[in-house]
Amino acid sequence: MSNKRFHPANGPSQRQLRVGELIRRTLSDVLNRAEIHDPELNAMSITVGEVSCSPDLKVATVYVMPLMGSVPVEEAIKALARNKAELRHRVSGELTLKYAPDLRFRADETFDRLDDTRRMFADPKVRQDLDSSDDEDEDQ
Repeated sequence: MSNKRFHPANGPSQRQLRVGELIRRTLSDVLNRAEIHDPELNAMSITVGEVSCSPDLKVATVYVMPLMGSVPVEEAIKALARNKAELRHRVSGELTLKYAPDLRFRADETFDRLDDTRRMFADPKVRQDLDSSDDEDEDQ
């Protein structure tokens, strides 16, 4: 018998999105106020870009990026992973969930993809295609 409760093809549910955003805000506040007892982590400026939750809300993947490239991403992720238990405790204290989600930290590659997209749009061949489609729209 298949499990039809979760439909990953449809994307995340409203609850997953809402809980992810609450976790993102909570982590951002905790990191901004330097409430963790790790001087190395407190010295870093880390941006929490997005948090995606599993359908059962037991795992939260946190996408982070050091602000302005102050430290390598790998160092920031290692520091966050070292303090995962304390961060998880802070998140569970702010949210009223049945289970405190397990936090997994990953590098936020959104900015890299934006740069690639800008580079692609700056390509002369792509500009030519965009300009020709604009001319066709004006003719109609």
